[in-house]
Amino acid sequence: MQTRKKYIFLTFLASWLLLFFFGGDQLRRFIFFSGRKAEAQRNWPRWTDRSLLKSFADPKELQSDGDPSLPSPRARRAARLSVYKNSRCRMETCFDFSRCEKHGFKVFTYPRERDQPLSESYSKILTSIERSRYYTPNPEEACLFILSIDTLDRDHLSGQYVRNVDEKIRSFPLWNGGRNHLIFNLYSGTWPNYTEDLGFDIGQAILAKASFYTESFRPGFDISIPLFSKDHPQRGGERGWLYQDSIHPKKKYLLVFKGKRYLTGIGSGTRNALHHIHNGKDIISLTTCKHGKDWEKHKDTRCDKDNVDYEKFDYQELLHNSTFCIVPRGRRLGSFRFLEALQAACIPVLLSDGWELPFAEAIDWGKAAVVGNERLLLQIPSAVRCIHPERVLAFQQQTQFLWDAYFSSVDKIVHTTLEIIKDRLLPHRSRSRFLWNTLPGGLLALPEFSTHPGDFPFYYLQHGSSPSEKFTAFIRAASPTGSLSQPILRLIQAISGSQYCAQILVLWSCEKPPPPSGKWPQTAVPLTVIQGSRKLSDRFFPYAAIQTDAVLSLDEHTSLSTSEVDFAFVVWRSFPERIVGFPTRSHFWDAEQRRWGYTSKWTNELSIVLTAAAFYHRYYHNLFTEYLPAGLRELVDGLAACEDILMNVLVAAVTKLPPIKVTQRKQHKETVPQQVRRRFSQRQDCLNQLVDWFGYMPLVSSQLRLDPVLFKDQVSVLRKKYPRLEK
Repeated sequence: MQTRKKYIFLTFLASWLLLFFFGGDQLRRFIFFSGRKAEAQRNWPRWTDRSLLKSFADPKELQSDGDPSLPSPRARRAARLSVYKNSRCRMETCFDFSRCEKHGFKVFTYPRERDQPLSESYSKILTSIERSRYYTPNPEEACLFILSIDTLDRDHLSGQYVRNVDEKIRSFPLWNGGRNHLIFNLYSGTWPNYTEDLGFDIGQAILAKASFYTESFRPGFDISIPLFSKDHPQRGGERGWLYQDSIHPKKKYLLVFKGKRYLTGIGSGTRNALHHIHNGKDIISLTTCKHGKDWEKHKDTRCDKDNVDYEKFDYQELLHNSTFCIVPRGRRLGSFRFLEALQAACIPVLLSDGWELPFAEAIDWGKAAVVGNERLLLQIPSAVRCIHPERVLAFQQQTQFLWDAYFSSVDKIVHTTLEIIKDRLLPHRSRSRFLWNTLPGGLLALPEFSTHPGDFPFYYLQHGSSPSEKFTAFIRAASPTGSLSQPILRLIQAISGSQYCAQILVLWSCEKPPPPSGKWPQTAVPLTVIQGSRKLSDRFFPYAAIQTDAVLSLDEHTSLSTSEVDFAFVVWRSFPERIVGFPTRSHFWDAEQRRWGYTSKWTNELSIVLTAAAFYHRYYHNLFTEYLPAGLRELVDGLAACEDILMNVLVAAVTKLPPIKVTQRKQHKETVPQQVRRRFSQRQDCLNQLVDWFGYMPLVSSQLRLDPVLFKDQVSVLRKKYPRLEK
């Protein structure tokens, strides 16, 4: 026993000796470096090559980068979870799809209370919905509900902050815990933390919010919207600053910023560091701390110099003359300059970590903006210099498209929000990212018509396809006698003789019933009579009988030859997104009367092709009936002889292009009843009311007329394809 103890003792002693001789050095190094690491943490930053490394910031500035008054990430997360109690909400769990099955996607706005104040911006949002095709005054038909309580500004210090929202919404019988409700918000939280606290429980409502944090954003349920000012236009909006042939090969400035600098609090870190990239040449980064009531109390050594430099440059001039614009976070993640940069075709360089970009569910921001990192600010100049000029131009063009399609007015922002929700209801019929990010945009590519780009008139060139090789003639008959006149009989014979005609449809809009089939002329193509009402807008209804891409719209008094029809159709196949036809009109600005004028005089200018004899794509029937609100169609029906102007305005608003006039015979005359000529003043009134409705003048003027090759040339008739056009 004693011997065993002795061996154990010797083994233990030998182990300690081995540890001392072979591991002691490593142990001493561990203790030494642990002490140095703690010392380095206490004195950060401590550069070993301080004399060689260029100093971009004072060490004291770096050490005070973290504001002790700001909450920790854990505290911010807890605050967000207290606001979004239903943080796991998805469309499948917090939305009642059955409400949308019977009446479709209809939106109900709560009745406005007289004693309830509304901000200008929220009034615009409600007006956008109530003027739209989505609106219903009947809550029983509604799929989605919008509160009449102004929830845009939830900053406790704001004069527009509405109190006791929780109590008010719980008293609404339709609230139902927020289910199928949409809440709009632009500002949340208050000084100093600017959390996402809205001051009330949103329940299971969808939140359309500006400055959305990705941490609290519920994908596929919430929607991030842009921050816009109270002066943002209701409808229409200003066009982008990038015009055709107006792009300079190289703008004066590469990268610019001019804005406030926060001395303390959230958002101050990024803006305080912006002066480091300023070189005074092609990179201009100007900040001022001269804002707020007590700015002098907190001003630092840079303030006076920054304020002087700040006044040397004009903000609008910098936007016009720069390729890239820095869009840093403010107190909140979003800022007004985001939309300002888009409109100016100044490519946004985003420095707002954690920001869920507006409408990112549909918009591919990688094609229009540079998303940077706040902590890598000094790498931004070199990064944007590496972008190839061709890609820069593509970015600029995309900013203009996105601005015009989704952001130029409150109407477009609201309608984009609603259309994204609508796409979620029927995923199999939702728009693809291609349709959302390509002209003319998702709002004008109706999924009710198709979800395949090749079916629309805008994408044939991109897909290497072409429209169908036949057309449908669509004749509106509205004669008070209710009989077949000689003009319509001659017109049917001429149309049926076209090699491209697939069928003839006659919209019978007379009080008397149509003649029996034996009274109609015999034609080489099918002839179908459709019983219609006396509404003028019925001629643009998307009838299922129209199977071809091309529609030849005709009035019963129109006089055309087969050669004219053939040539016009060949021209239209080269321009399927436009209206191509014969009788034209033009608009002009009457400076004396301060309104738009409408003229039928034959001049070199044209902006309207009358649908009494015109080709266009059948998709425009869907747009006319399903995209335009019912109130606008009722306006057209009430004014009379105005539906063709609305169709031209609609197509111009979609394509931003003028119609095309084709060759007419010399003896061609548009035989119009005398009573229509007396409605000339009505047509002018109609044009001005349409401009007011759209918010701008969509019509585009042109001086183009297309003739056949060798038209009027002194050559043999045998060499001409359409010789009868010259008779």
